[in-house]
Amino acid sequence: MTDTRERPTDTGSTSGAAAPTVDPDIGVEEFTEQVRRWFDENAEPRPPQGSELVWGEGDFDVSVFSDMSFEDERDHIGRIAEWIQLKATRGYHAVDWPVEYGGLGLSRKHARALGRVERQYRSPGRHELLGVTTNLVASTIRLLGSDSLKERFVAPLRAAEILCCQLFSEPGSGSDLAGLSCRAVRDGDEWVVNGQKVWSSGAQFSQYGELIARTDPEVVKHEGMTAFMLPLDAEGVEVRPIQQMSGGTSFCEVFFNDVRVSDDLRIGEVGDGWKVATTTLSFERDHSESGAEGSASGGSWKQLLATAREMGVADDPVMRDKLAQVYIHGRVESYTNRRAADLARSGTPGPEGSLGKLLWTEGMNEISDLLAEILGPRLAADTGEWGTYEWNDHLLGAPGYRIAGGSDEIQRNIVGERVLGLPREPRADSGPWSTVPR
Repeated sequence: MTDTRERPTDTGSTSGAAAPTVDPDIGVEEFTEQVRRWFDENAEPRPPQGSELVWGEGDFDVSVFSDMSFEDERDHIGRIAEWIQLKATRGYHAVDWPVEYGGLGLSRKHARALGRVERQYRSPGRHELLGVTTNLVASTIRLLGSDSLKERFVAPLRAAEILCCQLFSEPGSGSDLAGLSCRAVRDGDEWVVNGQKVWSSGAQFSQYGELIARTDPEVVKHEGMTAFMLPLDAEGVEVRPIQQMSGGTSFCEVFFNDVRVSDDLRIGEVGDGWKVATTTLSFERDHSESGAEGSASGGSWKQLLATAREMGVADDPVMRDKLAQVYIHGRVESYTNRRAADLARSGTPGPEGSLGKLLWTEGMNEISDLLAEILGPRLAADTGEWGTYEWNDHLLGAPGYRIAGGSDEIQRNIVGERVLGLPREPRADSGPWSTVPR
């Protein structure tokens, strides 16, 4: 198969040079004014947050997963990467990260202040690969990587100069990540990898993948895994995009045939793969930057309310009650995520993020059910009417997040066992991985 991977346009390295020095004692108000002046010079203001959506104007994007062509998705990723790299010249991509990683070393309050300002300006949008790279993988290596890995990867990942996907799920071990069978066998200073991964978002555009592989089949499944930063241009790697029912090909399956990975690309100690994976997944379940007014994907409360008004049902008492329930759910989700994020920043993220992830997927399902009532047949047939059939992208994508980042069932087990202290479920796979029936 021809390798179609392409790196988004590189605007030049920013991670090698430190961001402009900022007074570590700068107040939040003064910092906010500095940020606002920079955004005034580099971005276009959005309409005021309080203003209502003008029906029929602009794009109406409520998609959960990308449904772009390969070329459009590549260009979209490139624009987002360029924007992050531009912010990185000021350290605005990592306000509360240490200076050695290109950040400003300021507080979480300063970071939130920047977020409030940035939401007032137009940006190139979002893409899951950029979130995985800058938030999940960069944060994981910052916490668990060796000194050489941190020096090599953390700043470029955070600045989106290097793009990295996740290589976790497999056809035979989706929600049961610890049951994975992709093998890595040590050969001197290298590891030889064989196996398959699936549902790897953005792999066709990535330079690296965070790989979790089985390195010791003779111990219990949670203890026999090791994590690596695997170069996706290595000999023996094959990336195959998967056609989604929504039309896009952002997901991929990745095959490894005697792929050699240097041991200096190992994340954590040998056998610590489960710790690395759960750390990454904990960051994935942190949706603290989304909320009722503007979710990360799948549309916003403002779009839902505008649709109900345009369809003439917003004044119906029963419909108003259902709309209010969606709004309240979104606010509870936002506050829960902020609490979990604050707890996470005091150390490694804990299981509290699972509750936020559950609230998010449940909220998206609530929106789907309500939209079916609001739009009726307009969801099944494209009439050409703006802001109606587009919701089909939400409807087709929302169920996927009940699986992505750990299924809802797994999240409930985590909350029950690790938060509420309930007894663990009986297990039939507690022996060595090699003896577990598959």
